[in-house]
Amino acid sequence: MQNEFNEYFNRQIKLWGEEVQNSLQNKKIAIIGSGGLGCTLGIALGASGIGEFTFVDFDTVGVHNIHRQIGFKVGDDGKYKADVLKELIESRCPYVKVNAYKETFDEFTKRDLTFDLIIDATDNLPTRAAINKYCIEHNQPWIYGSVEEFHGQVCFFEKASYEAVFQINDRKPNGIACPIVMHIGSLQANLALRYLAGLEVKKDVLYYLSFDNEGILDTKKFNLPSA
Repeated sequence: MQNEFNEYFNRQIKLWGEEVQNSLQNKKIAIIGSGGLGCTLGIALGASGIGEFTFVDFDTVGVHNIHRQIGFKVGDDGKYKADVLKELIESRCPYVKVNAYKETFDEFTKRDLTFDLIIDATDNLPTRAAINKYCIEHNQPWIYGSVEEFHGQVCFFEKASYEAVFQINDRKPNGIACPIVMHIGSLQANLALRYLAGLEVKKDVLYYLSFDNEGILDTKKFNLPSA
């Protein structure tokens, strides 16, 4: 079994060795939201060997989701997103256990579960504010991500507060290009993987990525104050 495990994660073991790769099997993460960001996060981190995943999402797949939510295909419409991702991740990586909770984040918090990291993959500000409040109260690190049009934002929150930076309302995002969803989800996954592998990660820095009208990619960084 160990030989098969080492072969599966060969490239990562070359990156940081067997001990670190084995340690990832003991990590538990919760991904709140199973849409575009959740799909990218699940595929990337599942393939990285995180031992246990929990997806939290009460929504079902719609045809309009499929173009940018890469874990779903035509024929999945009507199925619970969390269930589809559970099946996909476990089929791609036999070394990962996946839990799927078809419920709201508020309902999920009542389960009183513990995680090494919580990752926001939602699409609305009130839920992010609830994640922020929960993580502050439980001294829980979490990673925020959001996308809209051709731009997106990522931040690893440790001591800063999301609500101190963003105005909370129920505004829905405008149109979204498919690649920016995978781009931001990938950045979240990279931060998560570095943290879980014990590598250096800069906390409480907001990264803002955008394309201008000429298609030039610009990345800005903002240091956030402690809560």
